[in-house]
Amino acid sequence: MRIHFFQKLRRFATISSLILSGGFALADPQHAISMYGAPALPADFSALPYVNANAAKGGAITLGNTGGFDSLNPYVRKGTVPWQLRFFTHDALMGRSWDEPFALYGVLAESIEVPDDRKWVEFTLRAGTTFSDGSPLGVEDVIFSYELLGTQGHPRYLGLWNQIESIEQTGPRRVRFTFNTDNRELALLAGMRPILSKAQWEGKDFANAPLVEVPLGSGPYVISDFDAGRQVTLTRNPDYWGKDVPFNQGQHNFDQIRIDFYGDASVLFEAFKAGQISAVREFNVETWNTLYDFPAMRDGRVVKSSFAHQKPSGMTGFVMNTRRAPFDDWRVRDALTTAFNFEYINETLTGGALPRISSYFSNSILAMDQGPATGKVAALLAPFADDLVPGTLEGYVQPQGNGSERNRKAIRAASAQFKAAGFTTQNGVLTSPEGQPVRFTILLEKGSRETQGIAQLFLPALERLGIKTTIETVDNAQYVGRINEFDFDVTYFRRAVSLSPGNEQRYYWGSEAADQPGSRNLMGVKSPAIDAMIDRMLSARASEDFVAATKAMDRVLTAGRYVIPFWQFNEGLIAHDARMKFPDVPIYGDGAQYMPQAWWWQE
Repeated sequence: MRIHFFQKLRRFATISSLILSGGFALADPQHAISMYGAPALPADFSALPYVNANAAKGGAITLGNTGGFDSLNPYVRKGTVPWQLRFFTHDALMGRSWDEPFALYGVLAESIEVPDDRKWVEFTLRAGTTFSDGSPLGVEDVIFSYELLGTQGHPRYLGLWNQIESIEQTGPRRVRFTFNTDNRELALLAGMRPILSKAQWEGKDFANAPLVEVPLGSGPYVISDFDAGRQVTLTRNPDYWGKDVPFNQGQHNFDQIRIDFYGDASVLFEAFKAGQISAVREFNVETWNTLYDFPAMRDGRVVKSSFAHQKPSGMTGFVMNTRRAPFDDWRVRDALTTAFNFEYINETLTGGALPRISSYFSNSILAMDQGPATGKVAALLAPFADDLVPGTLEGYVQPQGNGSERNRKAIRAASAQFKAAGFTTQNGVLTSPEGQPVRFTILLEKGSRETQGIAQLFLPALERLGIKTTIETVDNAQYVGRINEFDFDVTYFRRAVSLSPGNEQRYYWGSEAADQPGSRNLMGVKSPAIDAMIDRMLSARASEDFVAATKAMDRVLTAGRYVIPFWQFNEGLIAHDARMKFPDVPIYGDGAQYMPQAWWWQE
């Protein structure tokens, strides 16, 4: 029987006291680990609770991406990679259950050991682990992988590497990581890195490997074919070492997964209607309700399925680059957020069906509370009160328009905020305090149909404010390159967050990441308050302290007006071939770890 999400959250809160008294965190071998309390599944579990352990193996599906690719190495910064690859080809020591806030179960590792303070973690590899070519995977590969990723890999791996004091082999199949900081999440993160082959990469330029140098993995799929920029084919490895591991039961069921690339979303959708793509995720409710009436849908060859989730909203919107004027002034960001006619845009594009994102963790217990900060949240933010943007402590809500196309009241409020910041209007042109006309560019990727529509509907408000705005669309490779170098004024922004945010928060909005090319801190925020809240989140031993620190960070981010929020999705929408079947939905809802990983084919 599955455990209801709110029962899990109650346990998440109540058993945190076990952490203080030792609880699970003893230096004894365990089959799993959780950020707080004990994992939900016992040592003898046979499969994850949301999968069909008896799902049939077989079938071939085709998925579609927009843009192209010039790399098949998802573990370095260079190049554009099919985003799905890192979910299919490489195993890690542990795998995440998406039916718990943050719990890991053994994959390459058969057990994990941690002391009460989690200053170190030790893994024991399973016997017989191999790479897809049949070569053995051992402790040397684990140690080599962490050093390689930490020194030559994508910036997302740098944070963990900088907090590892040492990695050592402690037995024939045992490896220990010792940490140099008080960060309880590190014991979990150390189990989640892909393991690469030392024999393949030792002495080579990993960061600049050519397209044909495909990383050798130990996962259930191998890249069996590719046409640069056009398609990648993944084939299920019949000799996969881990097919009998409990964590893998009911997963990785399709014999073949092909990823085809299209110039834009419209062409991709037409390919789906024609039966050339097996499934598409839809992110527009109005489109979902009106454009999915075509022959294959009417005769039942294609069906629509929705998947409710219980995860935080994350943040989706237009992000402003605070490294550049005038976006370094919070009053300018506030004025632009106020001018954004959400109610009208939402009605035009979705029929008003979707609620606006109210904060980075809205739709969850981690979201900031409305009104003034109180209790532990207020105490955590008090030392930074003098530097916080107005609204952080007092309370902040997204501005609301009247739903009309012109939205005059909001435009007047935005104009007043620009005036307060020293801007003036001369001959219908908004001018900065330095006397320069205000103009900026919204950078978007070609094929981003909905986002371009949002930008187009934003332009009239900017024109009424006297701002000259250009929408610039570039191909996928250019877009990724410019985003990595923070070469933009305003661009599309999406950050998914979990019920157990941790070290990735430094990479998303930590001060150190603000000037680190390739980081995900696109807004360039440097906030001592945010840095301190992340530290408190990572060192918290009780769930109430963790929740308070997250709520406080959410306040600083939201009141900072770094992103103009769009709408949130409380359910995933997938149209798919009727022969693609799916199991129960985990609390995190749909994602690559659910579709296609837990789906199967049934004639």
